[in-house]
Amino acid sequence: MRMTSEVLEMDIIREVEEKLKPRDIDYEFNVGDTVRLEFKIIEGNKERIQPFEGICISKRGNGLRSMFTLRKISSNIGVERTFPLYSPRISSLKVVRKGRKRRAKLYYLRHKVGKKATVKEARYSPKQRERIDGS
Repeated sequence: MRMTSEVLEMDIIREVEEKLKPRDIDYEFNVGDTVRLEFKIIEGNKERIQPFEGICISKRGNGLRSMFTLRKISSNIGVERTFPLYSPRISSLKVVRKGRKRRAKLYYLRHKVGKKATVKEARYSPKQRERIDGS
C-alpha cells in the first residue's frame, strides 16, 4: 500500500511543477558548453545585472528543481556557481560555444590549470549544422 501512496505523491508533485514551470523559457545547453549568464543581484534597494561566463560542468535534477553549475577562472582562482535553471533572477542565458566532451559531469576540470582546464569546441560539417539549426 505504501508504494501506491508514494507514486500518487510523486504524480501530484509532477503536476504542480508542470503548472508552475514557465513555458516561455527554454534553455538549450549541455554540459561542456561555455555559457554567458546574466544574473540579477539585489543589493539593498538597488538591483543590478551581473554577467557570469563559464563552462557548464554539471546539470542535475529535472523540472523546477533542475540546477546547473558554471565554472570560470578569475584572477587565477577557480570560481564555481550553482544556479537554479528556472530562477526568476536569470535575466538571460546564451551559449557562447558548444563543447565537445565525453562525460556527463566535468568535475575533473577542477584539478586542471591553464589551457588544459578547457573543453574543445564541437565542430560540425555544414550538413550537420543545418540539421542542428533546422530542428
